[in-house]
Amino acid sequence: MNAYAPILVLGALGAAFAIFSVVMATLIGPKRYNRAKLEAYECGIEPTPTPAGGGRFPIKYYLTAMLFIVFDIEIVFLYPWAVTFDSLGLFGLVEMLLFVLTVFVAYAYVWRRGGLEWD
Repeated sequence: MNAYAPILVLGALGAAFAIFSVVMATLIGPKRYNRAKLEAYECGIEPTPTPAGGGRFPIKYYLTAMLFIVFDIEIVFLYPWAVTFDSLGLFGLVEMLLFVLTVFVAYAYVWRRGGLEWD
């Protein structure tokens, strides 16, 4: 337990600082509200009213999100491989090349099908 005490103390200090900062900003911060500050921020574009059931997202949004997840997972597998590259030898190199080739084929497929074009 003594080995974890500094980590717990640092976590407690970080949490206390975060809570203190939010509370103090709320108490002593300026309170000048206007119509523009109370509206939702949409990158400078005037917000449009949404339908009663909420708006529908285009399917390309979800496809782009899934493509991001695929490449994010690839990076997660590349980090341990890079750390143990010397000990894996030629077998590790060939296996990672096959893995990257598989992901590249998926990327090329999405590219050819127009999944990366945002209209």
